[in-house]
Amino acid sequence: MNDHAADPATEAFVAHRDLLFTVAYEMLGSAADAEDVLQEAWLRWVKVDQSQVRDQRAFLVRITTRQALNRLRTLKRRREAYVGPWLPEPLLTAPDVAEDVELSENLSLALMYILETLSPTERAVFVLREVFDFGYEDIAAAIDKSAAAARQIAHRARRHVDARRPRTPASPEEARAALESFRSALATGDLQGLLDVLAPDVVFVSDGGGLRLAALRPVVGPDKVLRYMAGSVDKAGGVLTGESTTVNGNPGLVLRLDGVVDGVLAFRVENARVTGLYYVRNPEKLSRVESETPLASR
Repeated sequence: MNDHAADPATEAFVAHRDLLFTVAYEMLGSAADAEDVLQEAWLRWVKVDQSQVRDQRAFLVRITTRQALNRLRTLKRRREAYVGPWLPEPLLTAPDVAEDVELSENLSLALMYILETLSPTERAVFVLREVFDFGYEDIAAAIDKSAAAARQIAHRARRHVDARRPRTPASPEEARAALESFRSALATGDLQGLLDVLAPDVVFVSDGGGLRLAALRPVVGPDKVLRYMAGSVDKAGGVLTGESTTVNGNPGLVLRLDGVVDGVLAFRVENARVTGLYYVRNPEKLSRVESETPLASR
């Protein structure tokens, strides 16, 4: 028997690690920060008297949420000074994440971009309730508030998010079809084909973090989006290619400039048209696009 099997605390942590990482990542939008939170949660977990823990999963999520909340409050202040829009760090994910429709929708860069507009406590409550289906008693324990307060915060956060996310999100098949049309038109330089797949109110959000060229504010409208993208390619020089992949459980593209990763492009699709483009170019956010990151909702 190895040491891990002989140690109940370690065994429990390892068993729930993917879930804990997913909770922390959904709250923070950063894999590196989520890993740091897991390390902090582990240091606290090993000091807990296991005989007093009735539900290891709930207890571990509570510790992780508290650590993530502390870090999120610090990050909120730091992100206010960020150059241009801040997008979550994209993750290359396994097919099983895409098959979990509810999880993939909540992990999409489009929704996580909306979550950035919530307060840290609202985001924590929304994530625990809407993404991971925790009860209000468990949520209240994680945020140090009453169950009634947690319910009220959840209602407020849900109303805020619902006002901004698609009313009729595309099925995985529709999303893949729209992405493939976009990728094909991009590869052949078919401007009309690109215009056909973009919705009239399409929004393009790019994140260079001050390290790569990116729009300092969202670009709205198909003509403006195409002009901006074409101008960016011209300035960069070289050959731009798009490789279909699965980003945060959703169809996406890894764009390469002369074979080198330039960024990750995620999509929001409604009624078979692209309504949102989220382009992460910040090189500090591209370390998780070459190998899969395991995620879990249970």
